[in-house]
Parts: sequence; structure tokens; C-alpha cells
Amino acid sequence: MNARRRDLAALATLLPVVVATAFFVLPLLGLLLRAPWSRFLEQAGSPAVLDALWLSLLCSTSAAACSLLLGLPLAVWLAGGQGAVRAVVRVLVTLPMVLPPVVGGIALLVAYGRNGIVGGPLARWLDVALPFTTAGVVLAATYVSTPFFVLTVEAGLRSVDRRYADAAATLGAGPWHTFGRVTLPLVLPSLRAGLVVAWARALGEFGATITFAGNLAGHTRTLPLAVYVALESQPEAAVVTSLLLVVVSVGLLFLLRHRWWPSR
Repeated sequence: MNARRRDLAALATLLPVVVATAFFVLPLLGLLLRAPWSRFLEQAGSPAVLDALWLSLLCSTSAAACSLLLGLPLAVWLAGGQGAVRAVVRVLVTLPMVLPPVVGGIALLVAYGRNGIVGGPLARWLDVALPFTTAGVVLAATYVSTPFFVLTVEAGLRSVDRRYADAAATLGAGPWHTFGRVTLPLVLPSLRAGLVVAWARALGEFGATITFAGNLAGHTRTLPLAVYVALESQPEAAVVTSLLLVVVSVGLLFLLRHRWWPSR
């Protein structure tokens, strides 16, 4: 009787796991079954898809670099203490994570558009326009991806044992030397993970990009936007392009395997 109860309990536990796994697997299976494999290489190698792929890789890499430049000092400052000011800044930094992407795109237009708070002076004085340009794609991707980098690195910094930095300071090391030679090596795994997550978020960005930068082939049409365009008239091409994004995403998960997957 006890063995039967254990079997029933195991089955009751396993059933939700199977259902949850199927929930995530079935959409991917649908892509694989609907993919035009006989014409896959032809469609994946079309100029439109290759241009969108190259633009996506360029802009997501640029956005990740911008996230590093903007986010690392911010994460260090946020992890350095508590207080109302830090709490408010953290809320403002993480707000793009919960905002609808279209709202983020409109906010970027208001701030950096030709008549925006910053974009207006840039257009008038320097003749620099960000909307509907490749730089605008990078700006939109940076806006939505940097919060992921900041939170990941801040969490890594907070987990570092402060005794190492205190010991370095006791031995006469200055703040910059301590950070570069002690703290930064300890937080390097979080730094790498933050960059990869920010890069992945930038790669998949859609709403803020199409609102702020538009959907211009060869200039602002990234892979997610190419999927959207192809879905209207070429469903097979949309499936092929979606599979390319799946392949890139699987590659990212492989890079993060040591952080997220348990080791034996």
C-alpha cells in the first residue's frame, strides 16, 4: 500500500512537470514541423534575411557594449549601499523591464526625437537625428537591455565577500586598485552573464525599435521586425527567420550553461 501511495504521489508530481514542459516544447515543435526544410537554406540565405541578421547582430552587440559602459558604474553605485536615493534610482533604471515596449518607444521619441528634450537640440545644433536610423535601433535596444545588465551585476556585487576588499584596503590598496584587482575578478561571472542577457534582450527587441526607429529595410529592420513583415505575406519565410532566432537563443543558453545549469 505504501509503495502504491508513493507511485501515485510520484505520478501526481510528474504530471504537472510533463504538462509544463509540453507547454514550452510544443511551440518549438510547431516551428520545426512547419519549416520548409527543402527551401530552408534558400530562404535563410536571402538578402533580406541576411541583412536583418547582420543588423541584429551589430545592434545587439553595440547595445551590450553601451550597457556595459552605462550599467557597470551604476551597478557598482547601487550595490554600494542603501537609502531612498538608491531605491528611487533602482526603480527608474528597472522601469523599462516592466513598461510595454511601445510605451518605451514613445518615451524615447519624446526624449530623443527631432522635437524631443534631447533630440531637439541635437537636431538643431549638431544636425544629428536618431529616430529611424541604425543608431536609433541601438539606442532603443540599449534602453530595454541595460536594466537586465545592471540587476545581474548588482546582484553579483552584493554577493561578493567584503572581507577581501577590506583586506586589500588594509594592505594599502586604493579604491580603484581594490576594485580592479579584487572585486572585479570576483564578479566577473556575473559581468559575463549580464552582458549575455543584455545582448539577448537587445537581439529580441521589437516594440521600442519599431516605434522609435521604424522598420526600414537595411537600416532599422532587425530579425524580429523581419519576422513581423514576412508573417503578413510570406509565412514560410517568417518560420525560417524565427528558427534563426531560436538557433541564436540556444547558442546563448549554451554560453550560460555553467551559470544556470547544475554541474555534476
